[in-house]
Amino acid sequence: MRLEPSKKIDPKGLKVWQITGGIFSFIAVLFISGLFVVHFILRPLPIWLLAVGCTLALLFALLQTWLLPKLRWKRWRYEVTEHEIELKYGVIIVKRTLIPMVRVQHVDTRQGPLLRAYQLSSVTISTAATTHEIPALSNDVADELRNRISILARVAEEDV
Repeated sequence: MRLEPSKKIDPKGLKVWQITGGIFSFIAVLFISGLFVVHFILRPLPIWLLAVGCTLALLFALLQTWLLPKLRWKRWRYEVTEHEIELKYGVIIVKRTLIPMVRVQHVDTRQGPLLRAYQLSSVTISTAATTHEIPALSNDVADELRNRISILARVAEEDV
């Protein structure tokens, strides 16, 4: 069996995922607040519905801000070799993907506002059929990786 990929994503990626989870949790809390507004202003709702809603919102917040980001960060691995790119990720279902260099069409770096605030970028690898992403790498590592994959893909294409 093949060895596991050895490279990890940047530890600051964990913080970005926790903040993202916090944003989604805030939206869930707004939804539950809407139930309370309906209950107190428009028409009374069953208490069990409010209790279930609050419990689910709390569980969702804990999962999205603490548990899932930590598991996701802990399990994300990648490796770039001369002939292929290997990705391993997933919390419940662990997925391992091999991308042959001869299939790589182009490589991009991408940054949203949260990634930019933490000096992180994602590397996006496009093939004819799919797009793969290595998330939350430091800007320097992402630029270096993008350039390296681009060069290796060009060399692999010339060898074919």
